[in-house]
Amino acid sequence: MIRIFTFLLLFISSVSAQIRPGQLWPDTDGQHINAHGGGVLFHKGQYYWYGEIKGKNSLAEVGVSVYSSRDLKTWKNEGIALKVSEDPNSDITKGCVMERPKVIYNAKTKKFVMWFHLELKGQGYAAARTGLAVSDSPVGPFVFQKSLRPNAGKWPLNFEEEWKKPRAGEDTLKWWTPNWYTAVKEGLFIRKHIEGGQMARDMTLYVDQKGKAFHVYSSEENLTLHIAELNDTYTDFTGRYITVAPAGHNEAPALFYQDGWYYMITSGCTGWDPNAARSFRAKDMLGPWEELGNPCVGEGAELTFKSQGTFILPVQGKKNAFIFMADRWNPKNHIDGRYIWLPIQMEGGKPKIYWKDEWDLEVFDKKR
Repeated sequence: MIRIFTFLLLFISSVSAQIRPGQLWPDTDGQHINAHGGGVLFHKGQYYWYGEIKGKNSLAEVGVSVYSSRDLKTWKNEGIALKVSEDPNSDITKGCVMERPKVIYNAKTKKFVMWFHLELKGQGYAAARTGLAVSDSPVGPFVFQKSLRPNAGKWPLNFEEEWKKPRAGEDTLKWWTPNWYTAVKEGLFIRKHIEGGQMARDMTLYVDQKGKAFHVYSSEENLTLHIAELNDTYTDFTGRYITVAPAGHNEAPALFYQDGWYYMITSGCTGWDPNAARSFRAKDMLGPWEELGNPCVGEGAELTFKSQGTFILPVQGKKNAFIFMADRWNPKNHIDGRYIWLPIQMEGGKPKIYWKDEWDLEVFDKKR
């Protein structure tokens, strides 16, 4: 009897360790995890998953959630990391848009630093700002500091001097024409927003091998990615940044580092509808970056398995083990959005992602 009971416990434990992409994912209270467009921080033996708290629509009515876990499968709801404000004059007043929150830890200041995409209430997606909040604890409360458009008055490092000059008639160019593509590459939108700062929407944070932090965001009407260096406290921009894939229409950036290369996976821009993922790599965060193509393989690859990436999670204690985190959005009922977590494997120097109905972390221990 004892042996049977032990076997059942082992079986239940094995089953519970499975990650099932696209399925309901209950927390320890039995509620579907509400952490959309999120990212994960590992700190002192614990993972912390931050994400958008969704209701029926896409507006921020509550704020940013945080969950904790030691095994990446079982998650405890730690509550609201960053609350929306009841002050109608606050940038993060209830009813604004707060998306893709990411948190990094600053060892010098011992602060947890959150940046997120912010749209001001009642303005749709016109504001295109990034917001900052800081906390002494990984579970919060995070205190909102400011919002801004990055790098006002600063030109990209990979920008030529002659591109800084205004060009007659450039605002009348027809989109998606050869002349327009050239104009975007040569700074059409950079020049337009140089005084007030560059647009910043879908974003992620990344800390490199030397502890230098970068804010990566979709800019220029979501046409071009910017990779911007943060200061030593991770709370402001240094003014050093580059553009990546001008007019390539990339958003949802997610990054990891392996064997001397930085890799980035992004998506196209098709609203709530899925599209084919893209991938890039570089030897340095500030480029140059080269395109590698769609990292997804097999049936459903052309739609990133009906999802959109949000973060790449390094698995602690396992060498070169990374999880591609993505959201399967449900615009008719946002709270029901599902999570697509899949292991990344490398083939010929390129990241590859295959669909799995269910899997566990032991996949990283197997010979690939």
